[in-house]
Amino acid sequence: MKRFQSSVRKSIWAGTLAVLLLVLIAGCAGNKNAPAANKDAQQNANQEKNQSANTGEPAAGGTFVYGRPASVNSLDLHNQITANNAFAIDKIFEPLVAFDSKGEIVDWLAKSHNISDDGLAYTFVLRDGLKFSNGTDVTAEDAVFSLQRHLTVGGPLAIAAKVDTIKAEDNHTLVITLKESYTPFISELSNFSNGILPNNFGGVSEEEFFKKPVGTGPFVVEQWDPAGDLTFAKNPYYWQEGKPYMDKLVYKLIEDDSQAINQLKAGEIDGIESLALQNAEEIKNGADTTVVTNGSWVTEQLFFNTLDPHFSDVHVRRALALAIDREGLTKALTFGYAQTANSLLPTAIPYHSNDTIKALNFDLNAAKEELAKSTFPDGFSTKLLVASGNSTRAQEAQIIQAAGKEIGINIEIESIELATFRERFFAYDFSAMLNSGQADSPDANSIIAFQTDPEGFSKSYWTHYTNEEVTKLLHEGQKTSDGDGRAKVYSDLLQIVADEVPYIPLYYPDILKGVRSTVDGFVVLPNGSVRFEEVHIKQ
Repeated sequence: MKRFQSSVRKSIWAGTLAVLLLVLIAGCAGNKNAPAANKDAQQNANQEKNQSANTGEPAAGGTFVYGRPASVNSLDLHNQITANNAFAIDKIFEPLVAFDSKGEIVDWLAKSHNISDDGLAYTFVLRDGLKFSNGTDVTAEDAVFSLQRHLTVGGPLAIAAKVDTIKAEDNHTLVITLKESYTPFISELSNFSNGILPNNFGGVSEEEFFKKPVGTGPFVVEQWDPAGDLTFAKNPYYWQEGKPYMDKLVYKLIEDDSQAINQLKAGEIDGIESLALQNAEEIKNGADTTVVTNGSWVTEQLFFNTLDPHFSDVHVRRALALAIDREGLTKALTFGYAQTANSLLPTAIPYHSNDTIKALNFDLNAAKEELAKSTFPDGFSTKLLVASGNSTRAQEAQIIQAAGKEIGINIEIESIELATFRERFFAYDFSAMLNSGQADSPDANSIIAFQTDPEGFSKSYWTHYTNEEVTKLLHEGQKTSDGDGRAKVYSDLLQIVADEVPYIPLYYPDILKGVRSTVDGFVVLPNGSVRFEEVHIKQ
């Protein structure tokens, strides 16, 4: 087996806004005997029918065409985080445990798992008969290789737990031992980034492997244009008997909202990944279309680059927060499919404190007084970076622009195409931007770490926000067992962030997917991904 030198990276969001970088119930993070709490994944998948567009007998075969706003440009699970790549990677690779449509941890490639009483030893027993998409058997050594590589690479969803050893006790049993307890660990193992791949890449080079990857997921890559479409074919060795139902899944690049809507209504595509909120009722009430929803792990936010001379000033950030009517914005733009945000954490995540956090609510007089305390009391001019093709974000930008004008901040809206937008904010090349923060696993740490760790991969979601007390509370929350103590840690942390506003939480949107009325089994997960192994077309 190819060996890796283990290195533990600082905690960042296991998923996450990126979001889109997209955490419900604390799941089994504090459960010491998790196998008894988890049902068989196939049973669980069948129970998720209440998230599907219709009911009907599965009809095998055919092709499902899914319109997406960005192409897939990498399938390396340890080096990616954005939704365009993550939601393709999770069709190819699968983790030992996963989360269901309610955000609860379920056994996946593992048929059972157990956490020792001291929270240090995690034992996983693999399902019988597991095979990779090339027909070779899956063993515990494959899991060792996969997790060791993740430790070595680190990447945007690095394993933050301090891992001591990862060992295969036999072909079906894996034991992970930690140096110290880390409460979010079982939750973070459900990330797509902890998927299992063949030991030593199955004998090919790393570069060659990720061009045509081999995994345990329901689909394999058939054709792939990194600047265009991706076509999957069904995995004939998939462990869930009879699935996936579809022979092929096509990710079709459609960068503009209106074009995606028109193609869905015309029957040129079967579904839309990113359905704009203002189009939801049109699709819901369409003759041949409908909407599938789920609560999400997403917080829509206005982010500030705290290295920018203007937004390094906390009074400027507070002034703009007080000038924005978040409740009015939410009502005007989300059509009942979102909740106004007070806290960084969505209400679908434990410890969100949305009802108790003292947020900076709309107050123009207070906003003007706050700006007067800043080093720019007479106002200033700045730019707001927005990805084009998203009509909701365009309207958000206009509302924020108007709010800034009321207190003397002149905001120029800079709208650029999505790929360039991502390049810009990854390079910290912005003053302020509109984006969403998203958790990747069902634990509060997932989004908090990604947005508050100044040493993490994203440097506090590309804001460079740094506060020593917040950093201390972040690490304390990672070590504190679930319960009132952990709730208090996160409540204190979230209040500091609400006071200093390195980002302004605007609202928590529901996940909306538009599909043809003939689509069934369309299970939407709270991170925004879809379980396509369940999808079929009604005859």
